[in-house]
Amino acid sequence: MKKRNWGEIGIGMVVPVLAIGIWQWVASMGWVNPQVLPSPLAVWERWVAYLLPLTPFESYTEGGWWHWAFSGELIVDTLTSLYRVVVGFLIGAGLALPLGLAMGASKSVYAWFNPLVQILRPIPPIAYIPLAILWFGLGNPPAVFLIALGAFFPVLMNTIAGVRHVDGIYLRAARNLGASGTTMFVRVILPAAVPYILSGVRIGIGTAFIVVIVSEMIAVNNGLGYRILEAREYFWSDKIIAGMITIGMLGLAIDIGMNRLNNYLLRWHRGLEH
Repeated sequence: MKKRNWGEIGIGMVVPVLAIGIWQWVASMGWVNPQVLPSPLAVWERWVAYLLPLTPFESYTEGGWWHWAFSGELIVDTLTSLYRVVVGFLIGAGLALPLGLAMGASKSVYAWFNPLVQILRPIPPIAYIPLAILWFGLGNPPAVFLIALGAFFPVLMNTIAGVRHVDGIYLRAARNLGASGTTMFVRVILPAAVPYILSGVRIGIGTAFIVVIVSEMIAVNNGLGYRILEAREYFWSDKIIAGMITIGMLGLAIDIGMNRLNNYLLRWHRGLEH
């Protein structure tokens, strides 16, 4: 890794470390109820207990030792949530990409589908929860449906924008060179639209991750969203925050991965480093 990258990481860690330090100081001073806002150390202990795959139990012995239990739920919940995100996103993006290419390239297709798209697009995926449960019952199907819906429109709209905003210079140059309609689409329009498409994919994945947490609070009995809701029922605020931090870390990892994928696929694009 380059020195500049390490420097950027170091700068980026200043504010989070400072925020955690202030949080710990406020908690240690007793200015807040630990049931409402536990200290970072308490959250860390709960996160480790949430992570390690040991049999859960807690007891008190005559020697005064506490035997702490570790559930190992975090790994299972994380993998379950990621599975739903991946499946839902692939379905949503897989439907949005060809439709977006067709709507962007054809005025007639755009005229047919755009009114319906503009009616459905402002409706948040959360509003579909009652229908999703009614149509698919409980479990993975309604969650995957909601995630696919959340990923569909960002990919669709960015794909349409990418195809419709291809530089006219490229199109005229291709026509002057005798390119056919198919060649024009495959060799000119599609590559020029890739930056828009990848931006839509990045937004769509982020939206899918938001939707999966909400859907897991309602339609399923596992996953990070379900575990946060469960912790709320028992007033385990440390576990709630541990789950939230896990979601944030996963979101950061996904965003970094998508950013690197974008840079790799757009090596040819102006403004990106090789």
